[in-house]
Amino acid sequence: WVSKDITDDIERETTATNIVASRKGQGLFKARVTSVERGCRVTGATGQRYLIASHIKPWSVSNNIEKLDGHNGLLLSPHIDRMFDKGYISFSDDGALLISKHCESNIIIAWGIKEMNTGSFKSEQKVYLDYHRSYIFKG
Repeated sequence: WVSKDITDDIERETTATNIVASRKGQGLFKARVTSVERGCRVTGATGQRYLIASHIKPWSVSNNIEKLDGHNGLLLSPHIDRMFDKGYISFSDDGALLISKHCESNIIIAWGIKEMNTGSFKSEQKVYLDYHRSYIFKG
């Protein structure tokens, strides 16, 4: 039998360790994404402090290598990151911005998002983009 205090201490320590490891991994991931991407492909914004290193294939379904692979990421402006994560936008392998028919037109207009080509992707990125189009994008 283990006392509740000991169980609570173990849980707090484990949680704290996981949070620290996760934050270290996020910093490494962003550095690796920055070596592949220069800025937000949709808005053109640059500057790491303003952009989110967004996983193309989500962290929750990635293996340990994919979680930190810089090719599994894009630097995105926060509102673009949100749309990408929710599947309202994606990208073709040649860089065409894909906008979901489920995305509200007033959002597209308000945020100045338009059909565009953002430039082609590296072959390593295309594998992850295929996953995003197949499982995340709401076509």
